[in-house]
Amino acid sequence: MEGIFFSGAQADQRRVDEDWGSLTWFASREMTRSEDITLGRVVIRIGKSNPCHVHGNCSEVIHLEKGRLKHFVGGEFVLMEPGDTLVVPAGAAHRALNVGEEDAVMIVAYPTGQRHFQALPGGAER
Repeated sequence: MEGIFFSGAQADQRRVDEDWGSLTWFASREMTRSEDITLGRVVIRIGKSNPCHVHGNCSEVIHLEKGRLKHFVGGEFVLMEPGDTLVVPAGAAHRALNVGEEDAVMIVAYPTGQRHFQALPGGAER
């Protein structure tokens, strides 16, 4: 097989738990030698928010599978329902607040194998 297979059990080992939820990575340069994409799942717990941050080197595609999110992007917000997709431009400050009654589950993708992540001081949006 020319491709790289990465099992669900291997992905579970790459899960990162945070006080607001979790991130599970499926593909990236480090994991699968992918130069062109980073792919993952983000879970945000009820009433919680991930930190406001930017990806200076790439855009981010966010697809909401489950739950309800108020997603802040560049000082404005959009209410996301299951099935909605949001594209965040490179360098745009953003964060997601779970405003639903269940954990929110997002699939996230970046057009690079190595996304840059920078949390903003104090969580401030710009």
